[in-house]
Amino acid sequence: MRLLERNDTGDFSLTDDIPDDQVPPYAILSHTWGDEEIIFKDIKDGICKKKRGYSKIQFCGDQAGRDGLKFFWVDTCCIDKSDSTEVQRALNSMFQWYRNAAKCYVYLTDVSTCQQDTDGNFGWWELTFRKSRWFTRGWTLQELIAPVIVEFFSKEGERLGDKKSLEQQIHDITEIPLEALPGNTLSDFSIEERLSWVGKRNTTQKEDKAYSLFGIFDITMPLLYGEGEDRAFGRLREEISKHDRCLSSLHSTDPRLDKKRIEEAKGGLLTGAYRWVFANPDFCLWRERSESRLLWINGDPGKGKTMLLCGIINELQGAIVADGHCRNLAYFFCQATDSRINNAIAVLRGLIYLLAHQQPRLISHVRKYTDAGKSLSDANAWFALSDILVGMLGDPNVKPTCLVVDALDECVIDLPKLLDFIVCISSDRIKWLLTSRNETIIEKKLKSNNARTRLSLELKENAMEVSHAVDVYIDDKLSGLEALQDDALLKDQVRDILHNKANDTFLWVALVVQELSMDGVESWHVLQIVEEVPPGLDGMYKRMLDEIERNKRDSEFCWRILSVVTVAYRPLYLDEIGGLSGLPEQIVRSTENIQKIVAKCGSFLTVRDNQIYLVHQSAKDYLSDQASPLLFPSGVAVTHHDISDRSLKLLSGKLQRDRYGLCIPGFSIDHVRVPDPDPLATVRYSCVYWVDHLCNWQSSDDSKHPNIFQDGGIVDSFLRQHYLHWLEALSLCKSMPQGILLLVKLESILQHKSITSQLLSLVTDMHRFVIYWRWVVENYPLQVYASALVFSPARSITRGLFTQEERKWITSRPIVEDNWNACRQTLEGHSGSVNSVAFSPDSKWVASGSDDHTIKIWEAATGSCTQTLEGHGGWVLSVAFSPDSKWVASGSADSTIKIWEAATGSCTQTLEGHGGWVNSVAFSPDSKWVASGSDDHTIKIWEAATGSCTQTLEGHGGPVNSVTFSPDSKWVASGSDDHTIKIWEAATGSCTQTLEGHGGWVYSVAFSPDSKWVASGSADSTIKIWEAATGSCTQTLEGHGGSVKSVASSLDSKLIASGSNDTNPPHYQRYGIDMSKRWITKGSENWLWLPLEYQSQCFAAAASTIAICCSSGRVLTMKFTTDS
Repeated sequence: MRLLERNDTGDFSLTDDIPDDQVPPYAILSHTWGDEEIIFKDIKDGICKKKRGYSKIQFCGDQAGRDGLKFFWVDTCCIDKSDSTEVQRALNSMFQWYRNAAKCYVYLTDVSTCQQDTDGNFGWWELTFRKSRWFTRGWTLQELIAPVIVEFFSKEGERLGDKKSLEQQIHDITEIPLEALPGNTLSDFSIEERLSWVGKRNTTQKEDKAYSLFGIFDITMPLLYGEGEDRAFGRLREEISKHDRCLSSLHSTDPRLDKKRIEEAKGGLLTGAYRWVFANPDFCLWRERSESRLLWINGDPGKGKTMLLCGIINELQGAIVADGHCRNLAYFFCQATDSRINNAIAVLRGLIYLLAHQQPRLISHVRKYTDAGKSLSDANAWFALSDILVGMLGDPNVKPTCLVVDALDECVIDLPKLLDFIVCISSDRIKWLLTSRNETIIEKKLKSNNARTRLSLELKENAMEVSHAVDVYIDDKLSGLEALQDDALLKDQVRDILHNKANDTFLWVALVVQELSMDGVESWHVLQIVEEVPPGLDGMYKRMLDEIERNKRDSEFCWRILSVVTVAYRPLYLDEIGGLSGLPEQIVRSTENIQKIVAKCGSFLTVRDNQIYLVHQSAKDYLSDQASPLLFPSGVAVTHHDISDRSLKLLSGKLQRDRYGLCIPGFSIDHVRVPDPDPLATVRYSCVYWVDHLCNWQSSDDSKHPNIFQDGGIVDSFLRQHYLHWLEALSLCKSMPQGILLLVKLESILQHKSITSQLLSLVTDMHRFVIYWRWVVENYPLQVYASALVFSPARSITRGLFTQEERKWITSRPIVEDNWNACRQTLEGHSGSVNSVAFSPDSKWVASGSDDHTIKIWEAATGSCTQTLEGHGGWVLSVAFSPDSKWVASGSADSTIKIWEAATGSCTQTLEGHGGWVNSVAFSPDSKWVASGSDDHTIKIWEAATGSCTQTLEGHGGPVNSVTFSPDSKWVASGSDDHTIKIWEAATGSCTQTLEGHGGWVYSVAFSPDSKWVASGSADSTIKIWEAATGSCTQTLEGHGGSVKSVASSLDSKLIASGSNDTNPPHYQRYGIDMSKRWITKGSENWLWLPLEYQSQCFAAAASTIAICCSSGRVLTMKFTTDS
């Protein structure tokens, strides 16, 4: 960053470029450009005082001096606009530069404080303020939102007010929410809302309307002036979409919602119950001293650790807002009773999710994995996520960050791993705040961190503060008790008893007050109740169990519910608990009845948003241990078996084809709306966890149910009848990854038991089936009955079982393989559209170029991605292998060609010279030369070894879409938007033929292997065959109903293959293939998804028959019904 430095006389000069970590405090100017602006060269040449624009620069410097600032920044003269690299960096950094400014001065040249209104009154500037041009310009949007302090000045330099004092007027003018103006986390506002903020604004360059939003979305993108506003917004939306997809890959739970749920469940935050900690010496040491990087708050169950932490988080968030969001705060709440948030992977995922939400540019560390096609939910998830978080926290641009984890003791999976990770993260910019019970493993692990500070709630000095906080809590709770409203003496008596019995435990007080709040408790009952209640949580829990047992009519139902809730892997919904607990039908069919039974389970359970939670982890511990004889008289394993058994029966009764009535086979999961009432509401838990309960049962004792895994048993019967229905439900519930894991577990159980029945073969085949079809079923649920059956191997057990489910509108099915082939799944990795693919001549590798700016090299035999080539600053539009398979050439929208070493992925050459997008690249047959065709209307010939441009072939009147060398290396052919093909002599660059005749853009050209003929495909829907030597057109091939995007010649020069986007030509309106080549369509709707090996540029359709030429050489034909 380059600044203007003001000296004591008021003059100023440019500094050198200052490293980001050494930038001094500075002011920044926001203005609209006018005539004679001062530019970088004017400052360097010393002529700035001669131009009219000098006055505003002088104003900014003087105002900065009055505010005690020596440095200031002005866009017109601090950026060298002759340096494209500097401009690119500046526009991508602009938002942050404004955000980091000590003050931003808005200089309004069209607002005066000296003008009079028609009555001769001064001070009517507000009218012109509302109409100021500054509010209509694109770039001033981020200049308004980014800085913490924005001050507005008239053209006379008079201060009009600041962003805070004028916020209502600014809101009225711009329609930007008041909450966004102070610079709150912008990702809290929807994408469409943020895009709308620039809707009424204008920019001189059309593309700048999109580019001015870089900072609003914290996105960096290459500048491609000339691409137009629509394409610029398209790229912006694609980049935003990539960010969103990354966040989605992280999202398992939103810690912000977990915090809100916890606070509401505990009756809200009570300020007086946690404010004490801010004066605590240990807390202050951690907060204020850089060397104190870890604070561990520990205490016994029920001491209020979680609510204390919620209060601390609120305090820290308030400080962050006040400081202008110059820090990050990420937090996570562990909960042992919920399998989604009781493990180390979930903790990392939650922290990464919030960090990426607050500082979106950090998401680049996530995209290194997701763009490479790597999963964040497989067996290597811990290694991937820990690497991502380390990368984020070590990023040079990361803000000082506080990471908060509550209830470490409730991280029941991989806690040691998580503790080791926490201890190893050492940075002055990173602080940890942790809470847990007093557990030895946690103390031992954290002891090794020399920067650790411990705040124990059991220590005498802290215990006094906790005791006072509990007293505040007691007073608050008693003030809301109706039975005590008119009796101050009784309230005092109750308070004293609670204080003496509470043992400084918030949870104990909450449980007692809950009992006092029950219906039927009168004022004359209160004193007796509080005197009878035993001190301590265990005593309280025992009393609650005794109360349930005394209710003879319903106690059995309560035991069933408590036993299921205790062993469940996540909190259950009211709709789910009845069937899983085996309650009578009369109770289950009414949610109100279920609520009544849940309410009779004492205070063990609490219901929020129809979801049932155990009141505290200590309650689960008690029910699992001391209450085990009551809840699990035959052992916990039997309860697991019962849940699994009931789950399968519930699923068998509820699952059916097209449960949500989507009807259209290609209906996307993104457009699915859950019906009300939800037909899957009662079985959502069962869908995801029935195998887990089965695993827990069989690992303990399965002698009582020996037939469960036999042929014809409940598992076998369910899978044979409802497997496809189950996959559809998993897709609708967005739980497909968990479903695949269930099959892995089930297959493992059967193998472990050495079962030789047909069930093992069935599960193995079903596992292959779901692995292969995962993507399409996950995204298009009803394709499980269409594409998944049609294209599965003929001898697949799964296909054979469900032939009755195959679509009747396919009257002639394709001939497919007999058995599953070596391809277990389709590996996808690009995060943007793939524009070009090329096989290496030795057939070992495939290269692909994408809108995500990368090239990927894939091993053809295995489909694994071996290299991701990064370096382009725009879409990769074309890739080509050299004939010796050693090199890859790529052409990009950043106007460059890059040469890469295929084996290592290293970039050996960057070829610069084109003035537009590079649409096509091709190697010569001897690998010595590269040809490139560009939007700048030229073809360039480059020496591959040196990167030097030896020829620039000019003559086309439009962008060049395709280039190719003749097999004898003598000629280059090119096709262009100018409707022509040109033949060039490779050695001299002279144009020997211009082939005219097409009535549209020429997309593709190809030589025949004998170099005698040239084929061309055009937007005019035709292919033409030309004699290369004479340029005469010998044939025009018609028949395509859309643009011909690709042409190729057979090895014997006798056949021409073509690819077109003519999905529905006029003579066959019913069925066709969409432009992505992934779907067989009916009318305008997707009906049958095509697996990768059937996605071909070469196909034909006639009436109701589709023929597809497969890459394997087979021709696939399918016939469909013609009725409606």
